Amino acid sequence: MLIVAVLVSAAAQAAAPEPVEIEGKLKGALYKPEGNGPFPAIVALHGCDGLLEKAVVAPRYADWAERLAAGGFVVLFPDSFAARGIGPQCGVGQRSLHSGRERIGDAEAAKHYLQAQPYVAADRVSLIGWAQGGVAALWAVRPGGINKKDGKPDFRSAVAFFPGCRRLRDTAWSARLPTLILIGAKDDWTPASYCEQMVAGAKGRTARTSIRVYPNAYHDFDHPDLPLQQRSNVAIAAGPIARVHVGTDAAARADAIKRVPEWIGR
Repeated sequence: MLIVAVLVSAAAQAAAPEPVEIEGKLKGALYKPEGNGPFPAIVALHGCDGLLEKAVVAPRYADWAERLAAGGFVVLFPDSFAARGIGPQCGVGQRSLHSGRERIGDAEAAKHYLQAQPYVAADRVSLIGWAQGGVAALWAVRPGGINKKDGKPDFRSAVAFFPGCRRLRDTAWSARLPTLILIGAKDDWTPASYCEQMVAGAKGRTARTSIRVYPNAYHDFDHPDLPLQQRSNVAIAAGPIARVHVGTDAAARADAIKRVPEWIGR
């Protein structure tokens, strides 16, 4: 199936997300293309600030979901925080959820939900994650990262936006399926060097993996409208508390908008 990348805003074409119950207390926001399908689909994992902003899907995630749905993908965001009654997990003392454990389970449950829907091509479900969600995606694609004995097709491919890669690097990360990492060279929250070292260390024992480092981009470079600014009191790999920079980078964002549908549409 040929997937066409949508480079213009799809907001005018997209309907509001459909709230769904995925498994147990886990709920999600579902975006669907027009038509009956079966469509390729994406499990999308939000970052440490959570899925919602002012009780609606945060602008970054809504923008991506609308673009991808207009390009022919079903997109499902499981809300990992609401299901557990927790708030943002970005700061020191807030981290009560483990990306490498609980959130992998959320990704797997969301995949099973999508594969049970008649409008989804069950063998074409991919995984995307941002920041903490990107870390969860990288844990999920490791050999043995999810339960493969359930008779369901595996994820087809994965994309991780600006993940924190230090621990993954130190545990000799590799991937069983094609994985794309997108990160900024100026990211001082989740440094690109750890991800570059992680990918280099996995050479020869991993599925096709690609990393794109944008030379002028900081964390959150793909946000639709976030002026460059500082955030304080966030937990980072290099120390307990830090000031970091976040903000949109137009060139990196444009490249990602083109690159992501091409990667997961193969």
